[in-house]
Amino acid sequence: MTDDKRRRHSAPVVDGLGKSASRAMLRAVGFTDEDFRKPQIGIASTWSNLTPCNMHIDKLAKESAAGADDAGGKSLTFNTITVSDGIANGTEGMKYSLVSREVIADSIETVAGCEGFDGLVAIGGCDKNMPGCMMGLARLNRPSVFVYGGTIMPGENHTDIISVFEAVGAHARGDLDLIEVKQIEETAIPGPGSCGGMYTANTMASAIEAMGMSLPGSSAQNAISDSKAADCRAAGAAVLNLLEKDIKPSDVMTRKAFENAITVVIALGGSTNAVLHLLGMASTIGVELSLEDFTEIGKRVPVLADLRPSGHYMMSELVAIGGIQPLMKMLLDRGLLHGDCLTVTGQTMAENLAGVDPYPEGQDIIHAFDNPIKADSHLRILYGNLAPTGAVAKITGKEGTHFTGRARVFHSEEEAQERIMDGTVVAGDVLVIRYEGPKGGPGMREMLTPTSAIMGKGLGNDVALITDGRFSGGSHGFVVGHITPEAADGGPLALVENGDTVTIDAVANRIELDVSEEELERRRQSWVAPPPRFTRGVLAKYARVVGSASEGAVTDKP
Repeated sequence: MTDDKRRRHSAPVVDGLGKSASRAMLRAVGFTDEDFRKPQIGIASTWSNLTPCNMHIDKLAKESAAGADDAGGKSLTFNTITVSDGIANGTEGMKYSLVSREVIADSIETVAGCEGFDGLVAIGGCDKNMPGCMMGLARLNRPSVFVYGGTIMPGENHTDIISVFEAVGAHARGDLDLIEVKQIEETAIPGPGSCGGMYTANTMASAIEAMGMSLPGSSAQNAISDSKAADCRAAGAAVLNLLEKDIKPSDVMTRKAFENAITVVIALGGSTNAVLHLLGMASTIGVELSLEDFTEIGKRVPVLADLRPSGHYMMSELVAIGGIQPLMKMLLDRGLLHGDCLTVTGQTMAENLAGVDPYPEGQDIIHAFDNPIKADSHLRILYGNLAPTGAVAKITGKEGTHFTGRARVFHSEEEAQERIMDGTVVAGDVLVIRYEGPKGGPGMREMLTPTSAIMGKGLGNDVALITDGRFSGGSHGFVVGHITPEAADGGPLALVENGDTVTIDAVANRIELDVSEEELERRRQSWVAPPPRFTRGVLAKYARVVGSASEGAVTDKP
């Protein structure tokens, strides 16, 4: 056996006479005698041609493989899955979206654990790819780098996927005819890359870079660009450096690193899904992180980025002025980032940011600290008799900070969507969409279709929506998700009746049902849990093992 510490996982697979059969198999895929003496680097690709977010990642994986090979490793590329939230939203298929995060983590762990890879590069594009890849890397805890597939370019007339969803609502309101909707549909998605605003994909890519698990700049690059190709090649080489220094994900993904990630997500006005995914990633690596951490960090971190969905600009426009590195330097200089955190460059965050230039004069995408979009966090963690263990809201202030209305209760996203579109839902309603949580859905669907319909129909300031499901990074309006305990577990959301008064206070961070405890107890006694929606297959298995959204909705918690 070898004494090369860089090969601690591959050596037991290929060294010695007893492993002749293993070597014979690998010779067939291109190994030479020399290759058996090199560290093996797994390249986890999420390529598929079923979504623009991932359609180019096969080429990026080849760049990472070449980078690893040129640096003295031996790369082996394997695929894991992706699903498209943008395609599945508003359908039963969306139940598989959050499930895919676990499948991706499981598959990366399975392949690398079986094959004995010494280090890994994981490349993700669509929303669940990123946390799924990161959870797989965290479980393995071998020297690793994450690479983001990059953002899409804007469509015609500054459109993106959310423009299409909202065009449907605008048609229902009478503002667009069918030809205009079709024109937006045909031109909003011009090519490869992840959805163009500060939606979940760009949010999570930024969080991972802020955590130190991507190379500097990786989260803010166009999908088709020389800089993205160079990032991929550099990531392959970086893993060899990490092997040499024995730097593992557990050395990078520390408590302080998660605080850095939360800080950057808030400054960017990022997706509520970041709460769910960062909790899940922290659970996987063994870092204590809770909903309250988002509240505490949010008290001191402002929203500075004027990015979609609540703002005006797209990620490609932030890329053009320098990406998130100058923002991180601003936060570091302000004392809001931990500069001593180790990163996958082998240097600290402060060392990585030392030479970063500020944004160009006159840009108005990233605001100054004395002129923030919002003085504190847009991610509000709410508690109350409707959410005893927490809920997550995305309140930028543009939609107000308080809402009181009458409950209009639905037992599925589809039912709510129909009533929005046919005019049943009116100003003053609080839409309650329940039995859409991790267990109840199962799969905790995103409510992008109904929130987009609400905005498209011009009800964004007049209607609230609360759910034990979750929201797309593209959702905006007065929305509260991740309500726990979820309705399928008998949480208070299951007890709401039509006409009940619901109050949401995003300043006091409360969500309350104006019903006496005695009445709630009466309803609780008569409540009957609905039968499982699935009894076999991956959704049934997921529903049996998934944990609470307030703890990241993970499936492998001990």
